[in-house]
Amino acid sequence: DSFELLRDIYRIPSVIYRNNLEELVTLLNLEQIIRTPARQLSLGQRMRCEIAASLLHSPKILFLDEPTIGLDAVSKLAVRDFILERNKKHNTTVILTTHDMQDIETLTNRILLIGKGKILMDGQLDEIKRQHCNSKRLTVEYEGKGIRTMEGLRTIKDEKQQAVFDVDLSRITVSEAISDISEQVEVKDISVGGPSIDEIVAGLYQEYKI
Repeated sequence: DSFELLRDIYRIPSVIYRNNLEELVTLLNLEQIIRTPARQLSLGQRMRCEIAASLLHSPKILFLDEPTIGLDAVSKLAVRDFILERNKKHNTTVILTTHDMQDIETLTNRILLIGKGKILMDGQLDEIKRQHCNSKRLTVEYEGKGIRTMEGLRTIKDEKQQAVFDVDLSRITVSEAISDISEQVEVKDISVGGPSIDEIVAGLYQEYKI
């Protein structure tokens, strides 16, 4: 009934309504719950139904407010996959507000950071990572007595012959750090990664005093 009400409100032609509804029901896996009263639905089920309702009239721009908040892991993945598919297939612009860093990592290529009623930053996710990634995370499995750190290399953890270091790129390169470590111990495995999106956003909050 809710979907049919929206059909009438947006004056969606019957053929387009049926096609859109069929596609949304399939993609969002609503077959078993589409005729269930809203009060009997779980949070994840209601969220999927609300997303379907917002897309019945084929909007060019879709606004989503915390689309994965409170959802279990399976439901979060389903909602994210659907948003990506909708953007790819229908070229729908999606604007979402979220505090879930995995939403940001998975769904966005442009970020607006808002604080104190102002837009503090507006840019591509990859560019923001490059600009605010002043360190690398170096994980080393080794054989030996231990690793002495050099200037620019901070030990986060070193136990059971596995060490994790923070590499300050303003003072030392990753290659220099690896070379120094290799001279001290026998390296069995090594991996290099950047800070997580949570760490980058936390750093931005501190920078802008949000």
